[in-house]
Amino acid sequence: MHATGSFDVKLTQQTAAPGVEAAKLGRMTIDKVFSGSLEGTSKGEMLTGGAESTGAMAYVALERVTGKLDGRVGSFLLMHNAVMLKGVPSSGVMQITVVPDSGTAELAGLTGKMIITIEGGKHSFDFEYQLP
Repeated sequence: MHATGSFDVKLTQQTAAPGVEAAKLGRMTIDKVFSGSLEGTSKGEMLTGGAESTGAMAYVALERVTGKLDGRVGSFLLMHNAVMLKGVPSSGVMQITVVPDSGTAELAGLTGKMIITIEGGKHSFDFEYQLP
């Protein structure tokens, strides 16, 4: 199955976890609102790290999505990992997947992968998924 649409995202910088400040990692909360074939919201956390001298960076994140996917209501967990160079995802290195067995209610058993595109400051998603 296939779902597409757009989302608005708010990233809020957080302080480093105690004891890891020297690692110079970024920590943010995620708040999203999805529209399209996926309607709902998500809350999550992101960790970032990079090299200022080259513009290379990476991020990992977890977010819980709650809403309606093609008419089915429930929630699920997405796991992100990506490598970027000067703000542009490296080809084939951005992975956003549904955490197995994280789907609830009518989304129980959900599996899939999402692609995020950012053009002109606007975010869109392309979500290929399977439901039992």
